[in-house]
Amino acid sequence: MELNDTAKMMNSADYKERFRAEYYQIVIRYQKLKMMLANWDRGVLGFKPTCPRSTYNMQIAAMADYIAVLEARAVMEDVEL
Repeated sequence: MELNDTAKMMNSADYKERFRAEYYQIVIRYQKLKMMLANWDRGVLGFKPTCPRSTYNMQIAAMADYIAVLEARAVMEDVEL
């Protein structure tokens, strides 16, 4: 799934569908950032980041926490992810 695939879901009248779109979007972004950081660690990143690595580390940690919160809410709100 790509971000474009979630656009229609974000406009749904069903909050559960919008919830799933939000979850999928953060997971997609998390996975892409994780891949970028792995490439950075291997020295094969195709560009020079403008932010220090510590900034990206904080971002990936916050994203992981947000994913965990959405997964907990999904269980409580009976939203199938």
